[in-house]
Amino acid sequence: MLSLILSALYLLPFIYILENRLKSLKILISIISFVDDGLFISQSNSFDISNSRFFCSYNVLTNLLEKFGLVVEHSKTEIFHFNRSQGIFNLPPLDLSPLEGSILRPNNSWKYLGFIFNRKLTFHQHVDFYMNKSISTVKCMKILGNSNCDINPLQKQLLYRTCVLPITLYGFQLWFHNQAPITYYFRKDTEKSGNMDLRGFKTSPSYSIKAIAGLIPIKLHLQKLGRRSQLQAHKLSPNHLVHSLIDSQLSTPSTHNIIPLDSITN
Repeated sequence: MLSLILSALYLLPFIYILENRLKSLKILISIISFVDDGLFISQSNSFDISNSRFFCSYNVLTNLLEKFGLVVEHSKTEIFHFNRSQGIFNLPPLDLSPLEGSILRPNNSWKYLGFIFNRKLTFHQHVDFYMNKSISTVKCMKILGNSNCDINPLQKQLLYRTCVLPITLYGFQLWFHNQAPITYYFRKDTEKSGNMDLRGFKTSPSYSIKAIAGLIPIKLHLQKLGRRSQLQAHKLSPNHLVHSLIDSQLSTPSTHNIIPLDSITN
């Protein structure tokens, strides 16, 4: 824990100087850093313009890091482009070889800090990955008993709430909005994981079985988590970076509990 604090204290002046240097050179780049994981973000209508910004930023970054006594791991450098246009499009590579780097070719998917992105931000791969992890966790619950008896229903409920649901809904804030094209895909798989170990007649309503088992329906659970996440954002200071990323319609206290869930779970 101490090493994380020390690294943050050491890198904070570096990031401040880097941002001012890029700003003085009029390079439109945003910077996000997580410990020693840095991210350059460029928004443009042209891939060539974005690549030129990345090349200039990378040049400034490597020179500044050298003065701080640090180096870039060129082999771990990646580039990824987001684009919602239909059809197949050719993505130009980013040649960093003049800067002792490598030639970066954009991938079809990108995993960063446990989140899986694709070019159109549909998050199908993200949901599918964590849904399979949660289903595997549910299946492993069956081996927790011994030769004499299985784990009791209360223990299964506790395991499901504390181990399965956090995996299933990891990063739900990414795709949790009223135009998310993931509605049926997500609900179908969550019902599969939620019903994996619920036993009843074939004609038994799933909501009734979950009520008896003490499991909150996924729709209500999403409503609860959505409200909590918005309340956490409202507790931040007014000049916090998160507020600049939140829709202005949801930034007023009177609307903090309005959650656009119907298009996701209905």
